[in-house]
Amino acid sequence: MALTFILDPPVDPALRDGVVALWTDVSDAGGAVGFVPPVNPDEVRAELVKHLVSMVEGRTRLLVGHDQEGAVAAAAFLNANSHRLMRHWIWAYTVMVHPRHQGKGYGRDLMYAVADAARGFDGVEAVRLTCRGGMGLESFYASCGYKEVGRVPDAIRVAPGDDRDDITMLLSLH
Repeated sequence: MALTFILDPPVDPALRDGVVALWTDVSDAGGAVGFVPPVNPDEVRAELVKHLVSMVEGRTRLLVGHDQEGAVAAAAFLNANSHRLMRHWIWAYTVMVHPRHQGKGYGRDLMYAVADAARGFDGVEAVRLTCRGGMGLESFYASCGYKEVGRVPDAIRVAPGDDRDDITMLLSLH
């Protein structure tokens, strides 16, 4: 069974709470989505509010995948560039699939949905994202067609003594 993806879904309390629950559960399972476990849902909600404001301002779009029960099972935020020389590519942020769905191919489905959504942006030719080193994420993204185009050693401090590389990946949409 595949997920049903929606770009720019109406944001209502159920969607908002579903994204907070997804983000919290992914973080608590060790996912590299901006937090380290244990995560307080209020911290996640505060970060989501920033994304929602950016959505209202037209700078960010939300892609959500629902499972067969209608629960939020996957999500990614897509950010357009405001810099006039970089409008031909977008950022994918906070790419996540619920831990209960790991191993079902939903991560790959999400990345294909991100690429499809990006093709709908006017003039967009590529998608960039960053990932945390030490987790094998760059191999997963490479299997989805992304190429590693940059790496900053020890740029992410997960905990004292636990620094990880910040890896930039790029997907050409051509």
